[in-house]
Amino acid sequence: MTLTAATTTKAQDPAGTAAGVPGPEEDPFIWLEEARSEEALDWVRAENARTLAALESDPRFDELKAEALSIYDSEDRIPYVSFRPDGLYNFWQDKENPKGLLRRTSLESYRTDDPEWETVLDIDALAAAEGREWVYKGSTCLPPALNKCMIALSDGGEDATVMREFDTSTGRFVEGGFVLDEKSQGGVSWIDEDTLLVNRDFGEGTLTESEYPFTSRIWKRGTPLSEAKEIFRGEASDVWAGASLLRDATGTVQARTAFRGVSFHEGLYYVWKDGEWLELDIPKKASPYGIVDGHLLFSTDVEWETQGQTFPADSLIAVDLEEWKADPNGAAKTLVWAPGERQTKRGGSITGNALYVGLLDNVVGKVLEFNYVATENGGGEWVSREVALPGNATVGIAASSNETDQVMFTVTDFLNPTTLYYSDGSSAPEIIKTSPSYFDKAGMEVEQYEAVSKDGTKIPYFIVKPAGMKMDGNTATLLTGYGGFQVPRLPGYLGSTGKLWLERGGAYVLANLRGGGEFGPGWHQTAIRENKQRTWDDFIAVAEDLVERGFTSPEHLGIQGGSQGGLLVGTAFTQRPDLFGAAIVQIPLFDMLRYHLIGRGASWIGEYGDPRIPEQRAWIEGYSPYQMISEDADYPAPFLWASTADDRTHPAHARKGAAKLKAQGHDYYYFEDMTGGHSGGVDNEQRAKLQALQHVYLMQRLMDERSGG
Repeated sequence: MTLTAATTTKAQDPAGTAAGVPGPEEDPFIWLEEARSEEALDWVRAENARTLAALESDPRFDELKAEALSIYDSEDRIPYVSFRPDGLYNFWQDKENPKGLLRRTSLESYRTDDPEWETVLDIDALAAAEGREWVYKGSTCLPPALNKCMIALSDGGEDATVMREFDTSTGRFVEGGFVLDEKSQGGVSWIDEDTLLVNRDFGEGTLTESEYPFTSRIWKRGTPLSEAKEIFRGEASDVWAGASLLRDATGTVQARTAFRGVSFHEGLYYVWKDGEWLELDIPKKASPYGIVDGHLLFSTDVEWETQGQTFPADSLIAVDLEEWKADPNGAAKTLVWAPGERQTKRGGSITGNALYVGLLDNVVGKVLEFNYVATENGGGEWVSREVALPGNATVGIAASSNETDQVMFTVTDFLNPTTLYYSDGSSAPEIIKTSPSYFDKAGMEVEQYEAVSKDGTKIPYFIVKPAGMKMDGNTATLLTGYGGFQVPRLPGYLGSTGKLWLERGGAYVLANLRGGGEFGPGWHQTAIRENKQRTWDDFIAVAEDLVERGFTSPEHLGIQGGSQGGLLVGTAFTQRPDLFGAAIVQIPLFDMLRYHLIGRGASWIGEYGDPRIPEQRAWIEGYSPYQMISEDADYPAPFLWASTADDRTHPAHARKGAAKLKAQGHDYYYFEDMTGGHSGGVDNEQRAKLQALQHVYLMQRLMDERSGG
């Protein structure tokens, strides 16, 4: 999910003490919330065996898996990089290195078709030496040299990590260096080469209800972590909280800041000023964005009325950095950018001298470059220009250098492989890498339509289909979406979906639902909490529109989504089982009356509401898929899958959904990846297996001749 959030082994409150929250007497499958209990794992093994017997025996399975694996292991796919002073860094997984290599090369070598890579850290070798299922989760390095790093490792793919100090100049873990060997959510920041700012689980009284850290400590080299001085403390009722450092592009610390996430979408920010934490006078849905050209920028998701002016939602606002440091709440504010109609910003990146911001303009990508330039009157103004990149595509910022003006961009769409562009900041971007084609796009076309949702709102969607397709309702069609957390779903190269599904005559549909971020904060905020049903209505409306236009029919229409998207699919097939022939429910939220007790669920109350509060329970109970399952309905044999190591949404949701379907006599499939985290398989072999299982299921349900449709 972008449900942003060890393994949670059980619900925090199995009995469900709050009024209206189901406990063991109401829910016979609560025992499946114990992620690694022997009873639960025995159930998982039995379900896996049943599903594998039905799907791996299909004569198409081996071919589909081989096709997917060849894409994932492809040696000529783009090796995306990050800029560091000692080279371009890439994390790479393939058949020979399933857990992956952290490696580096020079820009000159990277420009060639066959770069020379130097291995910095071999995760496969480390895992073998230590007998652990290590998954690389990134690094936090000390600027400006970026050679002293805290490497994050997860055992089996869960979000919780351990961290160890690593020296990239020697390629070795530092003997006697910083080590955080108790797995935890949270991370670290480097204050200097001998000091860390640590946001972690420090034991009793340091985790929120959502099981995230809410305290921060300063840890000096050579001292026990237990003696590290606490410098910031949020509240246990926060989603998460912690201190951090505000650095400019040179790596210089300009301020010490802190944050309290009072809900998933709302926060309070603080700055250390005159020996105390000063709360910043900004909206709860606004946040610092970065330092550019001597200015601190803020982003706001709501209108911001301040100093006699009103800044629109989704805009960028600047204050002079030195003025802000002297008077954080009094510094004069200036508008940098505000969105036009159906525009929204989508991520940004700061180079040594400029700010790049990705935009969506009616779901089409653009990138703007911003600079603060001097004016004749001795002042200055913000100017922007559109970066020269192809139009009618999804455009992203792939990498940028803090030291120089080097920047890379990606350009992609459904049918054309991703192209990587590079600029040194002085000239227009040039193509530096192109991804290979993984499927034959000949005879395929992309069209965009709108469906009308229940309340009259127009919901755009894309369909990728055979050109000249007969509009007789017989095309097997896969519909997907997300619709949550202000996350947009955008056109991108379909890769394995193109090979496994489109080449075999299927169509693919991507819906841009309310609750997502395709059209800015308002598109999200209109479909959360008491209005979350709007997201489900939008998805159903797109499905109905596909049928009405003759693209497909219910017996040939499948739906798929993961995490929040898994909840989306769960609501769709339980509310309209007559509308679908297949439903893939991936790593989902599913039991929404106990979701706050499972995994990191409590952190998402700002999106869905709190089932412990009667009024809010009423919103949720009306759509919670687990509660909506009925023995009288005729469901499209849903395929639910999860991951044992998923400490974010937690496998309990999918497990309990499958168990209830089984108890009521419904046909279903269940599979649990027993090694992967929230995203599923931790290596390409397992990812390919999951792809093959799902596509065999779709073909059996939507393409094969079946009695009764």
